[in-house]
Amino acid sequence: MNIHRRHILLLVLSVITLGFIVLSIIVAIYPTLAIDLKFSEDIQEHQNKFIDTVMYLVSTPGYMPESVILITVTSLLFFLFKYKKAAVFVLLTGLSGLVSTIVKALVNRPRPSKDLVRIVFETTQQSFPSGHVMFYVVFFGFLILLMVQLEKISKAFKYIVIVISFLFIFTIPFSRIYLGAHWFTDVLGGFLLGLLSLYLLSWLYLRKRAGKEEAPVAETE
Repeated sequence: MNIHRRHILLLVLSVITLGFIVLSIIVAIYPTLAIDLKFSEDIQEHQNKFIDTVMYLVSTPGYMPESVILITVTSLLFFLFKYKKAAVFVLLTGLSGLVSTIVKALVNRPRPSKDLVRIVFETTQQSFPSGHVMFYVVFFGFLILLMVQLEKISKAFKYIVIVISFLFIFTIPFSRIYLGAHWFTDVLGGFLLGLLSLYLLSWLYLRKRAGKEEAPVAETE
């Protein structure tokens, strides 16, 4: 990567970091914002049992124990196909839950209440940032990276995984707001923090070429 691109990357990361910090301060001081109410009203405007079910299914991989099972099974599959380095890093995506829990405790923003939005599915913990959104950005985002990097995987399979991953990443914010579990600023915060976490994980993965004992072929160039 040349110096110009590094400067651009540093600028982007700085903007994302600053944006997340400012957003955290705002929601900590003002737990209920007009923009959040507007987004919730618009997204929850059309409601029926079918949409309830679809939105819940979109969120299902992010709940416990489903998320743990998803991470474990995915990591095991990579390990069985001898991508040991990838398997380890897939397990590390689970740390996003710890990070979001710590930030939730620090910001301590309450969940949307029944008098303000329709609560389709009751949730616990604090509201900011959305742990679901952060986990999806980190886990599915890292899967996209692996599909681009790993060799000896059919193009058809890669495209399927990439498309499904993008679908989960970009539908989960709507799912969390529709279910009444989060505000718009919660999912935005989860997305920003997820991007920062994904970058760190990807940088650690790509900075050193996988050895023969870690992968059947080179995982990074």
